[in-house]
Amino acid sequence: MTLYHYPPQTALKRVIPKTRIYDGAGASTALRERFTREVDQILWAHKLAPETLNLPATKAVPEIQVIHLTPKGDSIHDDVLRAIDRAIPFPLIFEIYHGAQVEPAAAYKRPSGAEAGKWVIHDPLRAPRTTSRAPLPVAVNMRALYDGMLAPFIPVTAQAGEDVETRLARAAAIRAKEKEINALQTKMQRETQFNIKLTLHGQLAKAQAEFEYLKNGGAG
Repeated sequence: MTLYHYPPQTALKRVIPKTRIYDGAGASTALRERFTREVDQILWAHKLAPETLNLPATKAVPEIQVIHLTPKGDSIHDDVLRAIDRAIPFPLIFEIYHGAQVEPAAAYKRPSGAEAGKWVIHDPLRAPRTTSRAPLPVAVNMRALYDGMLAPFIPVTAQAGEDVETRLARAAAIRAKEKEINALQTKMQRETQFNIKLTLHGQLAKAQAEFEYLKNGGAG
């Protein structure tokens, strides 16, 4: 489940002006135009923090902000989510409202180890639209809460001892390997020379074995 029930004390319901996002993200003219086309309202809906949840902060996750987005049309581009993430210096959880249904989204975000005050932001992950909500994950601190909230977004099963960043990297490697397999299969179908086809077959078998290895979390 990627939609959560939030305790009443976390509610804020403050509208965020688009200009604040433009300034914070250094938005280009094209990105500003995308905001104008796609976004009706940005709402700072909930603040998940030590003072609202009674969970200790961590250096990586001092707070988590829940942002509600109301689109003008049927979708909001990833570039819009990235811009909001760049503008707000905390981990974010997005809820994109499509009438009664809500599309959850989030991008894993961590403080930069190279530059103080900067964040490293991964590509946004989205979950299917839904109306169902679940309680917040049980956690001992804000970092554990963030990891628990992000876990359902990641399209691979967690392995023992695998943290969120490692799991995201494995999911990306799996996607890359799927593309490689599809490309090799297409080449094989088009190739007419036996010796080249044989070479491609070997490459395909190797790629498929690597794909299964990644899916199994590096085991087997």
